[in-house]
Amino acid sequence: MTWTQDPIYVSGMLCMFVLLSVWLAKFKGWKTLGTPILVILIAAFAANFGIIPTATNGNSVYTGVFVYLAPMGIFITLLEVDLRSLKKAGGQILFMFGVGGLGTIIGVLVAWFLVKPAMEIGSMANAVAGMYTGTYIGGSINFNAIALSYHVNENADLYAATTVVDNLIGTPWIIATLILPKYLQIFFPRKKLLPLNSKTQKIKKEESISIAGLATVLGLAFLAMAASKFIFQIFPQVPEILTLTTLALILAQMPFVKKLSGTHTIGFFIILIFLATIGTLCDLSTLAEVGDLAGTLILFVTILVLIHGLVIFGVGALFKIDWDVIAVASQANVGGNTTALASAESLNRPDLLIPGVLVGSLGNALGTYAGFFIAGVLG
Repeated sequence: MTWTQDPIYVSGMLCMFVLLSVWLAKFKGWKTLGTPILVILIAAFAANFGIIPTATNGNSVYTGVFVYLAPMGIFITLLEVDLRSLKKAGGQILFMFGVGGLGTIIGVLVAWFLVKPAMEIGSMANAVAGMYTGTYIGGSINFNAIALSYHVNENADLYAATTVVDNLIGTPWIIATLILPKYLQIFFPRKKLLPLNSKTQKIKKEESISIAGLATVLGLAFLAMAASKFIFQIFPQVPEILTLTTLALILAQMPFVKKLSGTHTIGFFIILIFLATIGTLCDLSTLAEVGDLAGTLILFVTILVLIHGLVIFGVGALFKIDWDVIAVASQANVGGNTTALASAESLNRPDLLIPGVLVGSLGNALGTYAGFFIAGVLG
């Protein structure tokens, strides 16, 4: 193991990337991009230039972020939500999530007939189409479920290429959904479902963190994660993320939790670490090694995502849906509940946190079925 792969070094660099992105976001020009986009770009640059390892090469820090920090970030961030958000945004975000899923299926079918991936991929082309259908309806859980079922993971080159392309195209779409609402709102104004209280936001930005507050927030997060794992062992049909979300919702309504200071700062920091890790998934060197296959997959997924985007933003525009709702729903499709939450947090829309996580969880359930259906139809 080289020193650049040392987990301590990698952890320190991820924190520095967050620090650098926060600092850059204070300056004109960089401020337009925003901290979440900057941290993704900085981490992707660092990973591809060997400053830190790419996620494709594997590192225990990245595994820890996905397995532990991401769920913790979800839990802590949800401690500050208002349950009225589900009533106000729930119906619209559910509708847009369904539209986005339909857009993904249309995109896969169009890409299949335009790109003709079977000529390059061979007999596993239908499985790959199913994998991308699943992952762009509900996240990477579905991607891997279909890959394992069709044994795509046993074809090392193909599996590596599909994984890298998924992240190479998916990550720019995360960035796009953070940028588009801002400019679409300028040119095509939409009434926001729950305008934020500026006073509340000022308090959040200036919140202080005490030792007692930090201990309480982290203690609740660790214990909730432990409880979720315990319940999953007894009732494996209940996903851990749903239990974790439920516990966060219950606690968020308690007076002592509402008074906690630091939930926004801690939760957003963890989300930024998660986004930095997403940036390390953009491994260009792996694509270069698989030649023409990479080009086929990139074209296939690009067409898929563009059609998904056109459908969800087009239908949303037709029904005059809040642009932020559309963006979060799209991220629930493309990245699952964690990136949906990151999108809502980055757009400064805490009212969309719960709806985003819930439809993201719904995508985890439905995406696999859709993926297997498409793989079967095209097989």
